[in-house]
Amino acid sequence: MKINSYLTILFFSLFSLISCSEKDSSAEETTSTESNEISETSIFNLTTEWNTEEGNRIELKDLNGKTLVVVMIYTSCQAACPRLVADMRNIESQIPRNLLPEINFVLVSIDPETDTPSRLKAFAKENLMDGEHWTFLQGTEEGVREFANVLAVKYKQISPIDFSHSNIISVFTQKGEMVHQQEGLGVDNKETVSKIIETLGS
Repeated sequence: MKINSYLTILFFSLFSLISCSEKDSSAEETTSTESNEISETSIFNLTTEWNTEEGNRIELKDLNGKTLVVVMIYTSCQAACPRLVADMRNIESQIPRNLLPEINFVLVSIDPETDTPSRLKAFAKENLMDGEHWTFLQGTEEGVREFANVLAVKYKQISPIDFSHSNIISVFTQKGEMVHQQEGLGVDNKETVSKIIETLGS
């Protein structure tokens, strides 16, 4: 009788451990799934492919996991774009060095025909923006237009080498959700910097 009682207790103890283990595993999977979910408004839902300045082929979802600071420019621009580039570098300079690995500064060309990956790479070096936290993207005409619409950026080609365009810098969370936009050139960007740092703690 004692042996049978012992075996019965041992069986139920093992069964209980297995059940708990399965529940823990299920809970972990649920948490993991929830953490990977993106909202309907996330830019990571866009499936257009892009070329980086390094010649890599990516989708926007490949940029997930970092706060994104995004601007649309073109490299042959002689008016607004140099000032937008200066604004991006000014924002970067105000971010604590230890936080930069968690941020990706993304410059998207509105002139994909001219701005090849090699040209974007040269532009990045010329402007001291070739560090790991800088990314330049060349897409298709359709992909660029789609992305511009999401950012509410308007642009129009007014000559073979010139575009008129909005001057907007956008901030996205690690899940690709827009949380802030800065419009204009040479404006006070303290609010933008604060929002970037705020997303890192969310």
